[in-house]
Amino acid sequence: MNDSPGWATPGSSPSDGEGSPGTQPPAGGSGTDSKWSAEQPPPGQWSSPTPGHTPPNPQQPPAPQPGAGWGSYGTGPQNGWGAHTQAVKPGVIPLRPLGLGEILDGAVSTMRKHWRAVLPITLIVAVVVQLASVLTQKYLFADLVVDASSSGPGKEELESFGSLVGVSALDGFIQLVGSIVATAMLTMIFSRAVLGHGSSIGAAWREARPQLLRLFGLTLLLGIGSAVLFTVLVLPGALAGQAALAILGGLAALGVILWLWIKFALASPALMLEQTTVRKAFVRSSKLVKGSWWRIFGITLLTGVITTLLSGLIVLPLTVVGGLVFGGGLEGMADGTGATSWGYLISTGIGGVIALTITMPVQAGVTVLLYVDQRIRREALDLELARAAGIENYGTATPPTGG
Repeated sequence: MNDSPGWATPGSSPSDGEGSPGTQPPAGGSGTDSKWSAEQPPPGQWSSPTPGHTPPNPQQPPAPQPGAGWGSYGTGPQNGWGAHTQAVKPGVIPLRPLGLGEILDGAVSTMRKHWRAVLPITLIVAVVVQLASVLTQKYLFADLVVDASSSGPGKEELESFGSLVGVSALDGFIQLVGSIVATAMLTMIFSRAVLGHGSSIGAAWREARPQLLRLFGLTLLLGIGSAVLFTVLVLPGALAGQAALAILGGLAALGVILWLWIKFALASPALMLEQTTVRKAFVRSSKLVKGSWWRIFGITLLTGVITTLLSGLIVLPLTVVGGLVFGGGLEGMADGTGATSWGYLISTGIGGVIALTITMPVQAGVTVLLYVDQRIRREALDLELARAAGIENYGTATPPTGG
């Protein structure tokens, strides 16, 4: 790892068959678990294991020395990574295993402290995404031909449906590209915020750009893989005309897809911050999530619920106002004419821009901080982060003198 925002794996990753630098395998361990830290204390209990040692005041962490760079730490029994005396906080999170509140607070704190870099990125992406959505609804759905009197689809209806599918695909592609670019740049900003460093839009773009194509490929693989898995499990029942079998296959597919999405939830930050390949990013995520699937699922689900509720609180009032004022009221919304009026579309578009601008960095930040948390718990990444932040002698403890 270096002191730039892109973190390389400290030493070799567990998947490479080696542990973190400066760490020793836990005694009596076996398999891959012996290569990861088994001695990390739970959140809020980051204290020195040395008997009789009194940790210094947590409000007065060791002052970084100018030019200290990475710093150093010992590798003996008293000076290894297991001898932390306190959890310092150079940036938006303390350097120890994180609790749920600290992960959410870290994401929000980064938005607040580094808003000049965060908000313009999400605002631009949100405007582009909502503009594409508004134009699609205005010029496509308004021209969609639906003739309920005919017994079968006519030529015009088929052409309209084909146009709908094509333009909707283009709209989805624009949203996909926008979200990938935003996620990549936000990942770099959050990585700097963990170290207490500021960032800029230009710096975030330069650091994220080399991995953008790989991140795009990773995202497509997840989406295509999910679609293929769903099709394979549902198609036999559908072809056999067995609705119950098709439903059962669909439920099984959803369960497997959910499991895989959480298993690979940390692949994106691993890809960006370790500057690795797509395959290795999937492997890294699988290693980091192993044994913590339910915890990561719970935090991810809670974050989704919070951001969804927040988006609803922003979008719903503007949608109602747009429908009543510009959409011809309840009558216009019922017959569909109000949903394609400029006033209604602009009103809902503004709500969507505001909601995306606020929720996008929260979701990206939680994912990055979950990645950091898992590496702290399993690979003692806090040592690397402390040295990158310029904190000297972090993780060392002086053995108590006799007396």
